[in-house]
Amino acid sequence: MENKKKVPVVNKCAYAVGTGAGNIFNQIAAAFLLQYYTDTALISAGAIATMFLVCRFLDGISDFAMGAVIDKTHSKIGKARPWLLLSAPLMLIGMFLLMNVPMGASDSGKLVYAYITYIFMNCIVYTIYGISNTAMLPLMTDDSKEHTMLATFQSLGNNIIGLIAGSAITPLVMATGWKVSSIVLGAIAMILILFSGLLNKEIGAGKEMGDVPVKASVPMGEQFKGVLKNKYFYILVLIGVFPLLMNANTVGAQIFYCNIVLENPAFMSTMMFVSQFPGIIIMFLMPYVANKYSKQAFLVLGSVLLIVGFAITGFAGTNMTLLIIGTIIRALGAGPLMGGVFALIPDVVDYGEWKFGTRSEGLISSAQSIGSKVGIGFGSALTGWILAAVHYNPMEAPTDAVISAVKFDFTWLGVIISAVILAIVLFMNVEKYAPEYRKLHEKEFSPMT
Repeated sequence: MENKKKVPVVNKCAYAVGTGAGNIFNQIAAAFLLQYYTDTALISAGAIATMFLVCRFLDGISDFAMGAVIDKTHSKIGKARPWLLLSAPLMLIGMFLLMNVPMGASDSGKLVYAYITYIFMNCIVYTIYGISNTAMLPLMTDDSKEHTMLATFQSLGNNIIGLIAGSAITPLVMATGWKVSSIVLGAIAMILILFSGLLNKEIGAGKEMGDVPVKASVPMGEQFKGVLKNKYFYILVLIGVFPLLMNANTVGAQIFYCNIVLENPAFMSTMMFVSQFPGIIIMFLMPYVANKYSKQAFLVLGSVLLIVGFAITGFAGTNMTLLIIGTIIRALGAGPLMGGVFALIPDVVDYGEWKFGTRSEGLISSAQSIGSKVGIGFGSALTGWILAAVHYNPMEAPTDAVISAVKFDFTWLGVIISAVILAIVLFMNVEKYAPEYRKLHEKEFSPMT
Protein backbone atom coordinates (compact mmCIF):
# COMPACT_ATOMS: atom_id res chain seq x y z
CA MET A 1 0.00 0.00 0.00
CA GLU A 2 1.30 3.40 -1.00
CA ASN A 3 -0.33 6.14 1.04
CA LYS A 4 1.61 9.03 -0.46
CA LYS A 5 -1.29 10.06 -2.62
CA LYS A 6 -0.67 12.33 -5.59
CA VAL A 7 -3.31 15.04 -5.86
CA PRO A 8 -4.58 15.57 -9.43
CA VAL A 9 -4.15 19.04 -10.89
CA VAL A 10 -7.92 19.57 -11.08
CA ASN A 11 -8.17 18.97 -7.32
CA LYS A 12 -5.29 21.33 -6.65
CA CYS A 13 -7.08 23.98 -8.69
CA ALA A 14 -10.31 23.29 -6.82
CA TYR A 15 -8.52 23.71 -3.49
CA ALA A 16 -6.93 26.91 -4.81
CA VAL A 17 -10.22 28.56 -5.74
CA GLY A 18 -11.83 27.37 -2.50
CA THR A 19 -9.09 29.10 -0.57
CA GLY A 20 -9.36 32.17 -2.79
CA ALA A 21 -13.04 32.41 -1.86
CA GLY A 22 -12.03 33.35 1.65
CA ASN A 23 -9.86 36.13 0.27
CA ILE A 24 -12.96 37.84 -1.12
CA PHE A 25 -14.05 38.45 2.45
CA ASN A 26 -10.49 39.25 3.53
CA GLN A 27 -10.30 41.96 0.86
CA ILE A 28 -13.49 43.51 2.20
CA ALA A 29 -12.38 43.20 5.83
CA ALA A 30 -8.88 44.56 5.25
CA ALA A 31 -9.45 47.25 2.63
CA PHE A 32 -13.04 48.43 2.72
CA LEU A 33 -14.81 47.55 5.97
CA LEU A 34 -13.34 50.32 8.12
CA GLN A 35 -14.14 52.96 5.51
CA TYR A 36 -17.64 51.49 5.03
CA TYR A 37 -18.32 51.79 8.75
CA THR A 38 -16.87 55.30 9.09
CA ASP A 39 -17.83 56.97 5.80
CA THR A 40 -21.04 55.15 4.81
CA ALA A 41 -22.57 53.91 8.06
CA LEU A 42 -21.13 56.97 9.89
CA ILE A 43 -19.87 55.06 12.93
CA SER A 44 -16.84 56.57 14.66
CA ALA A 45 -13.42 55.14 13.80
CA GLY A 46 -12.56 54.70 17.49
CA ALA A 47 -15.72 52.67 18.18
CA ILE A 48 -15.05 50.39 15.21
CA ALA A 49 -11.39 49.92 16.20
CA THR A 50 -12.54 48.83 19.67
CA MET A 51 -15.03 46.44 18.09
CA PHE A 52 -12.28 44.85 16.02
CA LEU A 53 -10.23 44.34 19.20
CA VAL A 54 -13.10 42.87 21.26
CA CYS A 55 -13.90 40.35 18.55
CA ARG A 56 -10.32 39.11 18.50
CA PHE A 57 -10.71 37.59 21.97
CA LEU A 58 -13.83 35.71 20.86
CA ASP A 59 -12.01 34.58 17.71
CA GLY A 60 -9.26 32.89 19.68
CA ILE A 61 -11.80 30.81 21.61
CA SER A 62 -13.95 29.91 18.60
CA ASP A 63 -10.97 28.98 16.41
CA PHE A 64 -9.44 26.64 18.94
CA ALA A 65 -12.86 25.10 19.64
CA MET A 66 -13.47 24.55 15.92
CA GLY A 67 -10.10 22.89 15.54
CA ALA A 68 -11.05 20.48 18.32
CA VAL A 69 -14.42 19.79 16.66
CA ILE A 70 -12.71 18.87 13.38
CA ASP A 71 -10.28 16.53 15.16
CA LYS A 72 -13.28 14.75 16.71
CA THR A 73 -15.39 14.63 13.53
CA HIS A 74 -15.61 11.20 11.85
CA SER A 75 -18.06 11.19 8.94
CA LYS A 76 -18.33 9.27 5.69
CA ILE A 77 -16.92 12.25 3.80
CA GLY A 78 -14.15 13.05 6.25
CA LYS A 79 -13.21 15.28 9.17
CA ALA A 80 -12.96 18.76 7.65
CA ARG A 81 -14.95 18.41 4.42
CA PRO A 82 -18.48 18.44 5.92
CA TRP A 83 -17.71 21.68 7.73
CA LEU A 84 -16.25 23.22 4.58
CA LEU A 85 -19.49 22.47 2.72
CA LEU A 86 -21.56 23.95 5.55
CA SER A 87 -19.56 27.18 5.45
CA ALA A 88 -20.49 27.93 1.82
CA PRO A 89 -24.09 29.17 2.29
CA LEU A 90 -23.13 30.77 5.60
CA MET A 91 -20.53 32.87 3.74
CA LEU A 92 -23.24 34.41 1.54
CA ILE A 93 -25.51 35.12 4.51
CA GLY A 94 -22.69 36.58 6.61
CA MET A 95 -21.35 38.91 3.92
CA PHE A 96 -24.82 40.25 3.14
CA LEU A 97 -25.58 40.99 6.80
CA LEU A 98 -22.15 42.53 7.39
CA MET A 99 -22.36 45.17 4.67
CA ASN A 100 -25.95 46.27 5.27
CA VAL A 101 -26.00 48.35 8.45
CA PRO A 102 -29.53 49.82 8.82
CA MET A 103 -29.02 53.49 8.01
CA GLY A 104 -32.22 54.52 9.81
CA ALA A 105 -31.00 53.19 13.16
CA SER A 106 -29.55 55.35 15.92
CA ASP A 107 -25.78 55.60 16.41
CA SER A 108 -25.91 53.01 19.20
CA GLY A 109 -28.23 50.81 17.14
CA LYS A 110 -25.80 50.86 14.22
CA LEU A 111 -22.91 49.92 16.51
CA VAL A 112 -24.86 47.03 18.09
CA TYR A 113 -25.77 45.75 14.61
CA ALA A 114 -22.11 46.03 13.55
CA TYR A 115 -21.01 44.02 16.61
CA ILE A 116 -23.56 41.24 16.08
CA THR A 117 -22.92 40.80 12.36
CA TYR A 118 -19.14 41.16 12.65
CA ILE A 119 -19.01 38.52 15.40
CA PHE A 120 -21.28 36.22 13.38
CA MET A 121 -19.13 36.58 10.27
CA ASN A 122 -15.73 36.31 11.96
CA CYS A 123 -16.28 34.07 14.97
CA ILE A 124 -18.73 31.62 13.40
CA VAL A 125 -18.79 31.70 9.59
CA TYR A 126 -15.12 32.39 8.87
CA THR A 127 -14.03 30.16 11.73
CA ILE A 128 -15.88 27.17 10.26
CA TYR A 129 -14.62 27.96 6.77
CA GLY A 130 -11.03 28.92 7.58
CA ILE A 131 -10.13 26.00 9.83
CA SER A 132 -11.90 23.33 7.75
CA ASN A 133 -10.31 24.64 4.53
CA THR A 134 -6.82 24.76 6.08
CA ALA A 135 -7.22 21.30 7.64
CA MET A 136 -8.00 19.87 4.20
CA LEU A 137 -4.40 20.40 3.06
CA PRO A 138 -2.73 17.77 5.30
CA LEU A 139 -5.81 15.52 4.98
CA MET A 140 -5.74 15.31 1.17
CA THR A 141 -2.31 13.65 0.97
CA ASP A 142 0.64 12.45 3.07
CA ASP A 143 3.25 13.36 0.47
CA SER A 144 5.37 16.28 1.73
CA LYS A 145 6.11 17.48 -1.82
CA GLU A 146 2.41 17.40 -2.59
CA HIS A 147 1.84 19.49 0.54
CA THR A 148 4.17 22.12 -0.91
CA MET A 149 2.45 21.98 -4.29
CA LEU A 150 -0.99 22.28 -2.68
CA ALA A 151 0.21 25.27 -0.68
CA THR A 152 1.57 26.80 -3.89
CA PHE A 153 -1.74 26.33 -5.69
CA GLN A 154 -3.54 27.64 -2.61
CA SER A 155 -1.44 30.80 -2.62
CA LEU A 156 -1.90 31.27 -6.36
CA GLY A 157 -5.66 30.93 -6.02
CA ASN A 158 -5.65 33.23 -3.01
CA ASN A 159 -3.69 35.90 -4.85
CA ILE A 160 -5.49 35.63 -8.19
CA ILE A 161 -8.96 35.80 -6.68
CA GLY A 162 -7.79 38.47 -4.24
CA LEU A 163 -6.44 40.44 -7.19
CA ILE A 164 -9.72 40.19 -9.09
CA ALA A 165 -11.84 40.96 -6.02
CA GLY A 166 -9.64 43.81 -4.80
CA SER A 167 -9.64 45.46 -8.22
CA ALA A 168 -13.36 44.91 -8.81
CA ILE A 169 -14.89 45.88 -5.46
CA THR A 170 -14.48 49.65 -5.84
CA PRO A 171 -16.12 49.91 -9.31
CA LEU A 172 -18.75 47.32 -8.30
CA VAL A 173 -19.76 49.31 -5.22
CA MET A 174 -19.73 52.60 -7.14
CA ALA A 175 -22.02 51.08 -9.78
CA THR A 176 -24.45 49.06 -7.62
CA GLY A 177 -24.00 50.05 -3.97
CA TRP A 178 -23.09 47.86 -1.02
CA LYS A 179 -26.33 45.86 -0.84
CA VAL A 180 -26.08 44.41 -4.35
CA SER A 181 -22.29 44.13 -4.09
CA SER A 182 -22.51 42.09 -0.89
CA ILE A 183 -24.90 39.63 -2.56
CA VAL A 184 -22.72 39.29 -5.67
CA LEU A 185 -19.49 38.84 -3.71
CA GLY A 186 -21.08 36.48 -1.19
CA ALA A 187 -22.60 34.33 -3.94
CA ILE A 188 -19.27 34.05 -5.76
CA ALA A 189 -17.52 33.03 -2.52
CA MET A 190 -20.21 30.41 -1.84
CA ILE A 191 -19.88 28.86 -5.30
CA LEU A 192 -16.07 28.68 -5.10
CA ILE A 193 -16.18 27.02 -1.67
CA LEU A 194 -18.74 24.48 -2.90
CA PHE A 195 -16.54 23.72 -5.92
CA SER A 196 -13.65 22.82 -3.60
CA GLY A 197 -15.74 21.01 -1.01
CA LEU A 198 -17.65 18.86 -3.51
CA LEU A 199 -14.65 17.92 -5.65
CA ASN A 200 -11.94 17.25 -3.08
CA LYS A 201 -11.73 14.24 -0.77
CA GLU A 202 -9.75 13.27 2.30
CA ILE A 203 -7.47 10.23 2.14
CA GLY A 204 -9.05 8.71 5.25
CA ALA A 205 -12.68 9.12 4.19
CA GLY A 206 -15.27 6.96 2.51
CA LYS A 207 -14.05 4.12 0.33
CA GLU A 208 -10.44 4.99 1.02
CA MET A 209 -10.78 4.26 4.73
CA GLY A 210 -9.58 0.70 4.26
CA ASP A 211 -6.34 1.93 2.72
CA VAL A 212 -5.25 3.74 5.88
CA PRO A 213 -4.39 2.22 9.26
CA VAL A 214 -7.02 3.22 11.78
CA LYS A 215 -5.69 4.64 15.04
CA ALA A 216 -7.37 4.62 18.39
CA SER A 217 -9.02 7.93 19.13
CA VAL A 218 -6.79 10.17 21.21
CA PRO A 219 -8.63 11.90 24.09
CA MET A 220 -9.12 15.60 23.44
CA GLY A 221 -7.26 16.49 26.63
CA GLU A 222 -4.14 14.74 25.35
CA GLN A 223 -4.47 16.43 21.97
CA PHE A 224 -4.66 19.85 23.65
CA LYS A 225 -1.60 19.05 25.77
CA GLY A 226 0.35 17.92 22.73
CA VAL A 227 -0.52 21.04 20.74
CA LEU A 228 0.20 23.40 23.63
CA LYS A 229 3.62 21.79 24.13
CA ASN A 230 4.45 22.27 20.44
CA LYS A 231 6.50 25.48 20.25
CA TYR A 232 6.07 25.60 16.48
CA PHE A 233 2.30 25.92 16.93
CA TYR A 234 2.87 29.29 18.61
CA ILE A 235 5.35 30.41 15.94
CA LEU A 236 2.82 29.34 13.30
CA VAL A 237 0.22 31.54 15.00
CA LEU A 238 2.62 34.50 14.96
CA ILE A 239 3.46 33.91 11.29
CA GLY A 240 -0.27 33.98 10.70
CA VAL A 241 -0.80 37.13 12.77
CA PHE A 242 1.88 39.58 11.68
CA PRO A 243 1.79 39.27 7.87
CA LEU A 244 -2.01 39.63 7.96
CA LEU A 245 -1.72 42.48 10.47
CA MET A 246 0.78 44.16 8.14
CA ASN A 247 -1.43 43.56 5.12
CA ALA A 248 -4.71 44.65 6.75
CA ASN A 249 -3.19 47.79 8.19
CA THR A 250 -1.48 48.69 4.92
CA VAL A 251 -4.49 48.04 2.71
CA GLY A 252 -6.77 49.77 5.22
CA ALA A 253 -4.48 52.80 5.21
CA GLN A 254 -4.09 52.60 1.43
CA ILE A 255 -7.64 53.72 0.70
CA PHE A 256 -7.18 56.76 2.96
CA TYR A 257 -3.76 57.42 1.36
CA CYS A 258 -5.38 57.51 -2.09
CA ASN A 259 -8.27 59.68 -0.90
CA ILE A 260 -6.43 62.09 1.40
CA VAL A 261 -2.74 62.22 0.41
CA LEU A 262 -3.02 61.63 -3.34
CA GLU A 263 -6.54 63.05 -3.63
CA ASN A 264 -7.16 60.35 -6.24
CA PRO A 265 -9.67 57.69 -5.02
CA ALA A 266 -9.60 55.89 -8.39
CA PHE A 267 -5.89 55.10 -7.86
CA MET A 268 -7.05 52.57 -5.23
CA SER A 269 -7.87 50.03 -7.98
CA THR A 270 -4.38 50.38 -9.44
CA MET A 271 -2.78 49.95 -6.02
CA MET A 272 -4.93 46.89 -5.29
CA PHE A 273 -3.80 45.36 -8.59
CA VAL A 274 -0.07 45.95 -8.10
CA SER A 275 -0.28 44.79 -4.47
CA GLN A 276 -1.70 41.40 -5.53
CA PHE A 277 -0.31 40.44 -8.96
CA PRO A 278 3.42 40.15 -8.03
CA GLY A 279 2.49 37.73 -5.24
CA ILE A 280 1.15 35.39 -7.91
CA ILE A 281 4.44 35.45 -9.82
CA ILE A 282 6.74 34.76 -6.88
CA MET A 283 4.69 31.77 -5.68
CA PHE A 284 5.91 29.80 -8.70
CA LEU A 285 9.31 29.82 -6.98
CA MET A 286 8.11 28.22 -3.75
CA PRO A 287 8.42 24.53 -4.80
CA TYR A 288 11.95 25.18 -6.09
CA VAL A 289 13.14 27.14 -3.05
CA ALA A 290 11.39 24.81 -0.59
CA ASN A 291 12.90 21.66 -2.13
CA LYS A 292 16.38 23.09 -2.74
CA TYR A 293 16.67 25.10 0.47
CA SER A 294 13.66 25.22 2.81
CA LYS A 295 10.27 26.83 3.29
CA GLN A 296 11.88 28.95 5.98
CA ALA A 297 14.34 30.36 3.42
CA PHE A 298 11.37 31.36 1.24
CA LEU A 299 9.81 33.20 4.19
CA VAL A 300 13.08 35.00 4.97
CA LEU A 301 13.27 36.17 1.36
CA GLY A 302 9.72 37.48 1.62
CA SER A 303 10.42 39.34 4.87
CA VAL A 304 13.44 41.15 3.40
CA LEU A 305 11.47 42.18 0.30
CA LEU A 306 8.71 43.54 2.55
CA ILE A 307 11.16 45.81 4.37
CA VAL A 308 12.66 47.10 1.12
CA GLY A 309 9.27 47.69 -0.50
CA PHE A 310 7.84 49.61 2.44
CA ALA A 311 10.97 51.75 2.67
CA ILE A 312 10.61 52.77 -1.00
CA THR A 313 6.97 53.79 -0.49
CA GLY A 314 8.06 55.76 2.57
CA PHE A 315 10.33 57.91 0.39
CA ALA A 316 7.78 58.11 -2.45
CA GLY A 317 5.38 60.70 -1.03
CA THR A 318 2.99 61.56 -3.87
CA ASN A 319 5.26 60.14 -6.59
CA MET A 320 2.93 57.51 -8.05
CA THR A 321 5.71 55.73 -9.96
CA LEU A 322 7.73 55.15 -6.79
CA LEU A 323 4.58 54.14 -4.94
CA ILE A 324 3.89 51.48 -7.57
CA ILE A 325 7.52 50.22 -7.52
CA GLY A 326 7.57 49.99 -3.74
CA THR A 327 4.18 48.29 -3.68
CA ILE A 328 5.31 45.71 -6.27
CA ILE A 329 8.37 44.83 -4.19
CA ARG A 330 6.22 44.69 -1.06
CA ALA A 331 3.78 42.38 -2.87
CA LEU A 332 6.65 40.10 -3.92
CA GLY A 333 7.55 39.84 -0.24
CA ALA A 334 3.99 39.28 0.96
CA GLY A 335 3.46 36.28 -1.35
CA PRO A 336 5.81 33.91 0.49
CA LEU A 337 4.47 34.97 3.90
CA MET A 338 0.83 34.42 2.91
CA GLY A 339 1.49 31.03 1.30
CA GLY A 340 4.30 29.73 3.45
CA VAL A 341 2.16 29.37 6.57
CA PHE A 342 -0.07 26.86 4.76
CA ALA A 343 2.93 24.89 3.51
CA LEU A 344 4.32 24.65 7.05
CA ILE A 345 1.15 23.33 8.68
CA PRO A 346 1.78 19.68 7.67
CA ASP A 347 5.34 19.96 9.04
CA VAL A 348 4.07 21.25 12.38
CA VAL A 349 1.42 18.49 12.45
CA ASP A 350 4.05 15.81 11.73
CA TYR A 351 6.48 17.31 14.25
CA GLY A 352 3.80 17.25 16.95
CA GLU A 353 3.01 13.60 16.22
CA TRP A 354 6.70 12.66 16.30
CA LYS A 355 7.56 14.69 19.39
CA PHE A 356 4.43 14.28 21.55
CA GLY A 357 2.57 11.28 20.09
CA THR A 358 -0.58 13.17 19.07
CA ARG A 359 -1.67 14.10 15.55
CA SER A 360 -4.06 17.07 15.46
CA GLU A 361 -4.74 18.48 12.00
CA GLY A 362 -7.71 20.50 13.26
CA LEU A 363 -6.04 22.11 16.26
CA ILE A 364 -2.81 22.86 14.39
CA SER A 365 -4.80 24.29 11.46
CA SER A 366 -6.52 26.64 13.91
CA ALA A 367 -3.16 28.45 14.16
CA GLN A 368 -3.62 29.84 10.66
CA SER A 369 -7.23 30.85 11.27
CA ILE A 370 -6.43 32.42 14.65
CA GLY A 371 -3.46 34.20 13.13
CA SER A 372 -5.30 35.49 10.08
CA LYS A 373 -8.30 36.84 11.97
CA VAL A 374 -6.26 38.33 14.79
CA GLY A 375 -3.95 39.87 12.20
CA ILE A 376 -6.74 41.29 10.04
CA GLY A 377 -8.66 42.50 13.11
CA PHE A 378 -5.70 44.21 14.78
CA GLY A 379 -4.44 45.54 11.44
CA SER A 380 -7.79 47.14 10.66
CA ALA A 381 -8.13 48.34 14.26
CA LEU A 382 -4.64 49.86 14.11
CA THR A 383 -5.68 52.04 11.19
CA GLY A 384 -8.82 53.03 13.07
CA TRP A 385 -6.92 53.91 16.25
CA ILE A 386 -4.43 56.02 14.31
CA LEU A 387 -7.23 57.92 12.59
CA ALA A 388 -9.07 58.38 15.89
CA ALA A 389 -5.89 59.66 17.57
CA VAL A 390 -5.59 62.49 15.04
CA HIS A 391 -9.35 63.21 15.15
CA TYR A 392 -10.16 62.13 11.62
CA ASN A 393 -13.59 63.35 10.49
CA PRO A 394 -14.83 62.31 7.02
CA MET A 395 -17.12 65.34 6.98
CA GLU A 396 -14.22 67.82 7.31
CA ALA A 397 -11.11 68.61 5.27
CA PRO A 398 -8.10 66.54 6.46
CA THR A 399 -5.71 68.33 8.81
CA ASP A 400 -1.92 68.19 8.56
CA ALA A 401 -1.94 65.74 11.48
CA VAL A 402 -4.33 63.41 9.63
CA ILE A 403 -2.22 63.54 6.45
CA SER A 404 1.02 62.80 8.36
CA ALA A 405 -0.63 59.94 10.27
CA VAL A 406 -1.93 58.32 7.08
CA LYS A 407 1.52 58.62 5.44
CA PHE A 408 3.24 56.96 8.41
CA ASP A 409 0.56 54.28 8.70
CA PHE A 410 0.85 53.33 5.03
CA THR A 411 4.66 53.27 4.82
CA TRP A 412 7.06 53.38 7.77
CA LEU A 413 4.84 51.42 10.12
CA GLY A 414 5.06 48.64 7.53
CA VAL A 415 8.86 48.68 7.79
CA ILE A 416 8.62 48.18 11.55
CA ILE A 417 6.09 45.34 11.31
CA SER A 418 8.09 43.65 8.55
CA ALA A 419 11.21 43.67 10.72
CA VAL A 420 9.20 41.88 13.43
CA ILE A 421 8.06 39.32 10.84
CA LEU A 422 11.66 38.63 9.85
CA ALA A 423 12.61 38.01 13.49
CA ILE A 424 9.71 35.54 13.92
CA VAL A 425 10.49 33.67 10.71
CA LEU A 426 14.07 33.06 11.84
CA PHE A 427 12.69 30.92 14.69
CA MET A 428 10.58 28.71 12.37
CA ASN A 429 13.19 25.97 11.89
CA VAL A 430 10.85 22.98 12.21
CA GLU A 431 12.13 21.54 8.92
CA LYS A 432 15.43 20.57 10.51
CA TYR A 433 13.51 17.72 12.18
CA ALA A 434 11.96 16.58 8.88
CA PRO A 435 14.14 13.44 8.46
CA GLU A 436 12.93 12.21 11.86
CA TYR A 437 9.20 12.89 11.64
CA ARG A 438 8.96 11.80 8.01
CA LYS A 439 10.76 8.56 8.85
CA LEU A 440 8.23 7.93 11.61
CA HIS A 441 5.34 8.76 9.29
CA GLU A 442 6.61 6.44 6.54
CA LYS A 443 7.04 3.64 9.06
CA GLU A 444 3.53 4.20 10.38
CA PHE A 445 2.05 3.81 6.90
CA SER A 446 4.37 1.06 5.68
CA PRO A 447 2.78 -1.91 3.86
CA MET A 448 0.93 -4.20 6.25
CA THR A 449 1.65 -7.90 6.03
